[in-house]
Order: sequence, then structure tokens, then C-alpha cells
Amino acid sequence: QLEGRLGPQQEPRFAFLRNWTMPTGARAWVPAAAAALLVVVVGLGIWGLAGGGDADDGEGFRVAAPAATAAPTPAPATPFVVPATAATAAPTPTPIAVQAAIRTPTPAPTAAPTAAPAATAAATATPAATAAPTATSEPTAAPDTPADASEREVSEPEAPSEGEGIAEGEAEAMPSGEGGAEEPAPAAPAAEDVERQQATLSAGEVDDNERWDEYVHYRNQYAGPPIHDVDVTERYVITVSDSEGRPVHNARIRVSTGDTPLFEGRTYANGQTLFFPRAFAGSEGAESFTLSVEKDGAGELLQLARDGELEWDVSLDLDQSAPDGGVPLDILFLLDSTGSMEDEIDQIKDTLLSISSRISDLPSQPDLRFGMVAYRDRGDEFVTRVYDFEPDAVRFLDTIRGVVAAGGDDYPESLNEALHVAVHEPDWRREDAIRLMFLIADAPPHLDYEQDYSYADEMIEAHRRGIKIFAIASSGLDEQGEYVFRQIAQHTMGRFIFIVYGEGGTTPHSVGEYTVERLDDLVVSLVEEELAFLER
Repeated sequence: QLEGRLGPQQEPRFAFLRNWTMPTGARAWVPAAAAALLVVVVGLGIWGLAGGGDADDGEGFRVAAPAATAAPTPAPATPFVVPATAATAAPTPTPIAVQAAIRTPTPAPTAAPTAAPAATAAATATPAATAAPTATSEPTAAPDTPADASEREVSEPEAPSEGEGIAEGEAEAMPSGEGGAEEPAPAAPAAEDVERQQATLSAGEVDDNERWDEYVHYRNQYAGPPIHDVDVTERYVITVSDSEGRPVHNARIRVSTGDTPLFEGRTYANGQTLFFPRAFAGSEGAESFTLSVEKDGAGELLQLARDGELEWDVSLDLDQSAPDGGVPLDILFLLDSTGSMEDEIDQIKDTLLSISSRISDLPSQPDLRFGMVAYRDRGDEFVTRVYDFEPDAVRFLDTIRGVVAAGGDDYPESLNEALHVAVHEPDWRREDAIRLMFLIADAPPHLDYEQDYSYADEMIEAHRRGIKIFAIASSGLDEQGEYVFRQIAQHTMGRFIFIVYGEGGTTPHSVGEYTVERLDDLVVSLVEEELAFLER
């Protein structure tokens, strides 16, 4: 058909050579072979240009080198940066009891390499606004070198084996990496700084009976929400001692006017108790009081004029001897366990664990029992839960660990009922036992419930039974709660204790001068003070 259109075609020039040199059957594969040869030649040329041979074998041939790898970058002076909390070579730091930080627990370091006990503790100082730096939860990454920075997105240094930790001060001498590598972490804190960095509760305290004029002024100036008032502005301090001038504990006190009994109570370990005539309606118009004091068959009956001496001292002809087996000591914790305490309930539990174990180990070896009443509010899983006195401190510690915060949808809680239960239901020992209660809460009582108890009546009953109450205000306690807590503590000759915050230990409460201590130290010292009155 082509020839039909174009006419006869001539053979290309030199076609006779092809016809003469190549058989007809082989003509078809010659172009393919030529193309393959061309591909091989071009590929070899490209390989040579790419540096496939990096060495000469001495005879003019290039010797192929191994597959290319990134040249190793020289490591810095130390293989990794040691996190400040993972100091492994600190010189035998003293183990410290671990406690939880106020409100915001510091996360524990992860995978700390064979850290000493102090290095693993949460690193939060006394709950201050400018607290010491807290421990980070992840180790500081090693500086990226230029060779591997693009290959490693997240990398954590390997924990050194035992004995490979960096010595004290060496972390500060680490050179930083080149090219803007991150600065090395600061050196681990010295052992003496670890104590300051523990997650502890710190507290202040005031003795309103000792600073009576200040308390009366505070009471008269109060203009907050309603409270159950008990008029204590007229106060008589009754002190009972034996023939040698030592305090008489658990002496039975009765005060009356004419044939009308007014007050009945017992002296505390310091041999004292308080009488507030205006708290009793029967004292109205009375011009004198009859005071009766009894202990172990010895007694005194005194007639005292009203508005006369405010301190009534009584001496009993009594021979007191040290009790066998140590002083009986009952300590009960009345703990608000509602949801508003959730942020600090663990820290409080840790503090109570420390307090209970330290009191158990006091040199005076008291005949000690611990108890607890946990309380919430109406509508919760429970209103009160009683853990009666337990002489086994280990079992009591297990009891504390089981307390969790929940419930309490509104701010006030059922403190009225809780205080009633704490005074009446546990098996308090009488006679010469020291009876102490620590109320720990962050909210005032409900004063709007019908058919409820009154905290004011319960504090008077505690006073009558010789139960001393130390009221501890946790964070968030408002002015109404402060007034109630101080009422309870003052009336039973206890102390008002409050958790402090920020640098120097600040508090929103209306208190004058106060000192700041760790809460467990403060509580233990108060218990020791009570026991010291009975040393013979």
C-alpha cells in the first residue's frame, strides 16, 4: 500500500553492507542489544561520578568503599544530663519521712536511677508561694548533636548502672553542647536542703486563753454569719495542785450558787479548768459561788465572791504517784472527709501517719490509744463513721489510709453531729487519762438543719468531761468557721491551729503574732506538753 502511494523506494545507502554482513534473522535484535549496552555504560558513568570508589588499590583501580554511614559525632564530656532529682552519688543523705505538698502534689520522678531515699521524695518546700523548685517528672534530655538531631524526636538518657552516677558538683561542670544545645540541669540539692523541700503541712497556732484580751476583742468585733454564741467574757481560772505544788489532773470540779448547780467538770493535765458564769442562766444575779474540789478522797470547799479574784487556786492534801504502765493517753482525730478536702486529704493523712507514729515512739511511753471519727454531710454515703480507740498503732495507721474524701455538695458540713458523736460514742477512758481531740476541717457546721445537735452544747460537754480540743483549720475555712473553731478550742483549753501558706507562712485568719512550724511537729509538741505536766 505504501509503495502504491509513494512509488518504488530505493534501498538506503550502504544497505548492501547490512545485507552482506548480517543474516536476515538477526537483524531484529541488534537495536535492542545496542540500547542495553548504552544503559550499562551510562549507569557505570553515573556510579563513578557519585563517588562509588573512594580508594585506589595502587594499580589504577578504584576500590568500592562500604555503605555510607553518618560519621559519629564526639560525645560531650558526660554521656547525659542528670536530672536534678536523680542524684545518685549524694553522700548518704538522711532518710526523711515523705509528706504530700499542699494542694498540688509534686509528681514523683520517673525511673530515678538507684536514688537515695531523700532524692525520691516530693521536692516541695513548706507550702509557700515561692517554694523551692519542684522535682520534674521526666529527666532532662541529653543535648542533640548535629549528627542525630534529625533522627531522634524523643530520646531519654539511659539510667546509669549502680556506681556510675555523677558525683556532687560534677553536674555543674558539664559543658553545654555546641550549636545552641540546651543548658545542663542544675546540680542535685544537697542533703541538708532536702528537708526544706519536703511536701509538708506547716501551721501556726494561737492560745486564746493565754492572750485573753485579744480574744475578747476579736469576739466582740465579730460581724460575720450567725454562730451559736456562748458568753465567755466573764472567766475564772481554777487551778488545783497537791501539797508539793504539782498539778492535779482529773480533779472533780463543781460550781454552784446557793442551791443551783452551774458547772461540773474535771481539771486537765495542767491542773486547770475554766468557769464561765454567764454561760449559765442560773448565775444571773449571783453574788458569790461555791467551789467544790475532790480527788482520791481529798477535797476542799470554798466560798468565792463574784467579781473578786479571777484565778481560783486550790491546794489538796494529796500524794500523787506516777501511774503504772505509763500515762493513759487517748487521742481522737475528728476529720472532715468531704469532697472539699480532696486536694489535701492525702497530705493530711500523711501528716496524721507521721503524728501517730511519732507519738507512739515518745520517750515517756504513754499508754496510748488512737481513734477517729470521719464525717461528711447529710445526703452523703454517711454522716459520721466511728473508728473506736485502738491501742495498736499499726492498725490505726491502716485505718487512716482507708479514709477518702467524697460528698459534701455544699460548703457547710455536719460538724454539729460529728462533734456530738466524737464526744459521746468512742470509749474514752476516765480517771487519770489524758483525753485529746484534734478537729481537722475546712468548713463550718450547718446551722440551718432541723433536729440537729449544737456544737456549742457539745463543746461544753467536752469541757465537762475533760476532753481538750485542738481545732485545726484547713485551707478555705471562712470567718464563720474560724469563729466556731476558736470557740471550741478556747472553751476546752485547747489551741486554734491553722494551716499557713506562702513565704513566711501567711494566713487569712484574724490572729495576731504566731510562729510557724511543721504541723506534725506542732501536734507532737502539744502532746508532749500535756504529758510533761504529769511527770513525777
